[in-house]
Amino acid sequence: MKTQLGDLDAFVTVARARGFRDAARASGKSASGLSEAVRRLEAALGVRLFYRTTRSVAPTEAGRRLLERLGCALTEVESALDVVNGFRATPAGTLRLNVPVSAARLVLPGIVPRFLAAYPEIRLEVVAEDSLVDVLAAGFDAGIRYDERLQQDMIAVPIGPRTQRFAVAAAPAYLDRHGRPGHPRELLEHACLRGRFTGRAMPPWEFERDGEVVSIDPTGPLVVSLGTATELAVAAAIAGTGIISSFEDWLQPHFESRALEPVLEPWWQSFSGPFLYYSGRRLVPAPLRAFIDFVRPAPPAAPRAAKRRRTGAFTHR
Repeated sequence: MKTQLGDLDAFVTVARARGFRDAARASGKSASGLSEAVRRLEAALGVRLFYRTTRSVAPTEAGRRLLERLGCALTEVESALDVVNGFRATPAGTLRLNVPVSAARLVLPGIVPRFLAAYPEIRLEVVAEDSLVDVLAAGFDAGIRYDERLQQDMIAVPIGPRTQRFAVAAAPAYLDRHGRPGHPRELLEHACLRGRFTGRAMPPWEFERDGEVVSIDPTGPLVVSLGTATELAVAAAIAGTGIISSFEDWLQPHFESRALEPVLEPWWQSFSGPFLYYSGRRLVPAPLRAFIDFVRPAPPAAPRAAKRRRTGAFTHR
């Protein structure tokens, strides 16, 4: 049985995108070309790999089993071929990153434009989502996560700010009506705008000051999906609906415009910044290597010897 590697790659692309049009957008190939490649593969294997309707494409049981075995294998083939990139003057190819929505909004805007300007032959694909993803199985080269969510057996490189804070804020009009809390526990008497990750328990609001740690579980009229729907909660806070807790950097523009007012700032809790992580068990593709080198912090400069001051006869006559 002779199967073209390109047809296998087309199958994996369509299966991951759950559709020929989305796969075409992700790969830069035509939907008709991908469809023809999948038909050739199904004919060569003698089995149907997808259930097709006018609205969706889903792998059959045979397709799911094939995808499980092919995903990592094709990634390894691409990595092996990418060794040739090391002989190019400028790295080229596609770099796929899976990142949380907060990183797409707060970290990558300061990095991506400069990186793409430095490496014009690299095509960057960024998928922003807040669910836990096996980056290799999902076909990504690397991911960005915070330390408590890093996958095991991964190499982590700091990216973006190394320290961040959770801020609490409300519209001045809300605080004028309901009062300004002086202690985190007073938030239990306020309307608080909450958030949680899909399928996970709602995290408490945590505060810290002078060694005292306070964890509370306030209530309020609105609960949103963290990351993907955070802007809805921000808009509600600006409208005076209640008090919001989010990344300080996310709320900073609204502090500057005075649409929101900081609340309990001495109690805001700090946490470590995000990491770019990737597998240490496979060859690192040239586009990823270029990105790692680009974001890796520069080593501290060696201390310079102090210049000796000139004194005496040569200074004054």
